[in-house]
Amino acid sequence: MPVSRRTHSVLAMTLAAAVLGVAQASPASAVPIGKVRQGKATYYNEAGTGACGKPLDAATQMLVAVSPKWWKAANPNRDPLCKVKVRLTFRGKTITVPVRDKCMECGPHHIDLSQPAFAKLADPSKGVIHKVKWKFVR
Repeated sequence: MPVSRRTHSVLAMTLAAAVLGVAQASPASAVPIGKVRQGKATYYNEAGTGACGKPLDAATQMLVAVSPKWWKAANPNRDPLCKVKVRLTFRGKTITVPVRDKCMECGPHHIDLSQPAFAKLADPSKGVIHKVKWKFVR
C-alpha cells in the first residue's frame, strides 16, 4: 500500500525526533497539572507584555511568572501554560492566579508573583517567602 506524502512527512519527523532524542509531548501533557511542589516565592511589579503576548501590570494585577523549565512551545504566546493557573498556599493562606509571564531567573520550584498576589500571602517587605506549596491547576 503506498504511503501518502503527509504520512511520509509525519513518519520522517517522528523518526528525526527519535534520532535526536526530542520528546514529542502533547500540549495536554506539557503542563503537570495537580503535582504539588514546594519552593520560594518572590514578587515583581513591572508593566509590559507578558510571555503569553498580552499586556500586564504586575503592580496592579493578580498573576504569576514561572520558570522557563515549564514553557514548552516555541512560541510562548501559544504555550499551554497560558491557559492554566497556579494555586499557592503559604501559612494557611491560599490564592489562585493565572500564568501570564516567564521568570527567566526562576528555577523549577521558584514562583515570581505580581506584587498584589504576593501581598495576599505575605508582607511585600519580606521580598521572598520560603516553603510555599504550589501546583498548576485549570
